[in-house]
Amino acid sequence: MKAKNTFAVSFFTRKSRSVANQLSIYVRITVDKKRSEISLKRNVSTKNWDNNRNRVKGSSQPIRELNSYLESVYGALLVCHKELLEENRVVTSEAIKSRFLGEDDHSKTLRELLCYHNEKMSAVLKEGTMKNYYTTERYLHRFLSKEKKVDDVFLKQLNYAFVTEFEYYLRNYRDSNKKLSLGNNGVMKHLERFKKIINLAVKLEWMEKNPFNQFQLKYHKYDREFLDEVELELLQSTELKNERLEKIRDCFVFACYTGLSYVDVKELCMENIVKGIDGNQWISTKREKTDKPVKVPLIPQAKAILQKYKNINGTGPKVGLLPINSNQKTNAYLKEVAAACGIEKHLTFHVARHTFATTVMLSNNVPIETVSKLLGHTKLSTTQIYARVVESKISEDIDDLLVRFKRKESKRNTGT
Repeated sequence: MKAKNTFAVSFFTRKSRSVANQLSIYVRITVDKKRSEISLKRNVSTKNWDNNRNRVKGSSQPIRELNSYLESVYGALLVCHKELLEENRVVTSEAIKSRFLGEDDHSKTLRELLCYHNEKMSAVLKEGTMKNYYTTERYLHRFLSKEKKVDDVFLKQLNYAFVTEFEYYLRNYRDSNKKLSLGNNGVMKHLERFKKIINLAVKLEWMEKNPFNQFQLKYHKYDREFLDEVELELLQSTELKNERLEKIRDCFVFACYTGLSYVDVKELCMENIVKGIDGNQWISTKREKTDKPVKVPLIPQAKAILQKYKNINGTGPKVGLLPINSNQKTNAYLKEVAAACGIEKHLTFHVARHTFATTVMLSNNVPIETVSKLLGHTKLSTTQIYARVVESKISEDIDDLLVRFKRKESKRNTGT
């Protein structure tokens, strides 16, 4: 391809439409006899243009500056041509023109990438996930404005230093009350989303190098909150005089025995209650987060709560089965529920899902593979986050071990 291309750059003028005796300067790019032209937005008087040299005549300071500008344009177009050849791109006059004007993929900016990502991914990702990406985008815009003092940057300007500087900005970002807004894992989440956006740019060939190649995301491990068996029993048995809190408590307990997330509980309706392979009632739904099918046996504790609120929202196959509020109000009410029950842990609706995995399932010897299926996880490694063993379970297992030791010792002593 390199040998076949003929390439030329030349300057020419056209008569100005608005000013007499004045010429507008253009540059013409020719590749394989095909032309593209660019207006340079510069003017020169008719008497000062040299048609033989295609430059401006004279030695005054303005004329020297104009000729210097033409030389810089000429040099820049040669560089554009060279870059396209080195990148094994198709070299045309239009491709060189686009590269020079910053309109090709090589000249894409961070804001263009963010807009492209959000436009395309909004049809693929869930609303809650997109909301997180929009938050990351706002942090990037603030970083550019406050720290870089620019409105935008070219993708080719993004490097390892940019990523580490953005990390530093996130770690030190303070809210309107001058308090640090993000912990380590919050910072890592924003960087993880930024990395995914950059990965998209690399796949689109908008970037040659990924600035995250040498960057490691370092999450801190935390024990996720859950209710143990005693706390779960206390939550269920405590009499709540406030009907509003009782409804939220029941919805939370329902999630403790089904493992459903807040949104899955909110959207649960009669068409999700089916007869299982064992002839009993099961919940059949799709996880809102992953769109993965989930089937959960409706155990007595959960079935009793559905029966308690039967037809509370009306009837119909798609009418919600439980009286649950918005996620924000639900979590606010759960704080009141915890206080009323004497539970000191910080309750959010997601604690119910952790309780289902740890206290209801794993602590009762349900295999982790089964728990993974019930939770609707796409990877077993995700379920292993929940695979903590509570002290009571350890104690039971050690007691069983000691019993086996005694049996073996007894057999040795009796010779049997």
